Amino acid sequence: MTTARRKAGRMARAGRRDAVRAAARAGFAAQGVLYLLIGVLAVRVGLTGSREQADRGGALAQIAGTPFGAVLLWALGVGLAGMAVWRLSEAVFGAAGPEGDRARERALSAGRCVFYTGSAFLVLSFAAGQRGSGAGATDRRSRDLTGRLLELPGGRWWVGVVAVGVVAAGLWIAGRATLRKYREHLAWGRLTTYQRRFMDVTGTGGGIGRGLVFAALGFSGVKAAVTFDPKEAKGMDDAIRSFAQLPTGPWPLLAVAAGLVFFGAFSFGQAKWREV
Repeated sequence: MTTARRKAGRMARAGRRDAVRAAARAGFAAQGVLYLLIGVLAVRVGLTGSREQADRGGALAQIAGTPFGAVLLWALGVGLAGMAVWRLSEAVFGAAGPEGDRARERALSAGRCVFYTGSAFLVLSFAAGQRGSGAGATDRRSRDLTGRLLELPGGRWWVGVVAVGVVAAGLWIAGRATLRKYREHLAWGRLTTYQRRFMDVTGTGGGIGRGLVFAALGFSGVKAAVTFDPKEAKGMDDAIRSFAQLPTGPWPLLAVAAGLVFFGAFSFGQAKWREV
């Protein structure tokens, strides 16, 4: 009887691990779709000056306009929820790899769980018909949140600290991509030469592009804190567009847009080859 219980327990744990792995891979695929679309929208902005919103809401609007848009939106929301579940499991039980049980890694996973929970909620809300999380929502949300923080006692410092943290996160993301730290989380030994090259190109270019967008978001928050003006705070769309305002013209924006497309492709690669 005891042996049977142990066997049943092992099978149950294996089933849970398989379910979490499937959830993680679905999450990476959903992330890939969103970043790929955001990158394409950003390319359009850089080439044509399009007023389309290069953010999550803009990507969701594009999906909603397809023949099976409603089904795809629900699938994306469920996929991102799966990512949140996986990150929660990492925070509770530890991540894959020799350093997965470290407190720092667990804390990072907990933060990512909160982020993906919020993302999943917004996508599912959009799928359910609440279009307040649609195109331009990230810009409005950033200004509104910054405005509320600035109204608090010492609000300028709160905004500044958060903004500097976002800048640091962006530089950290770009730096890890440059150093190819993502290899630590991939089944690198089982990849072919072509697959490794694909992941290096998309992982490095995608991580740098994504990191620069985060850094631009944080920099706009620093400006909002310094000027005490919530209108300076930017969401993803405004942050991406800010690269076109540099003296070099649209080329930095196009480079960042290409990076976001790369990150979308890299996410698809993680859905297949990530160790989870």
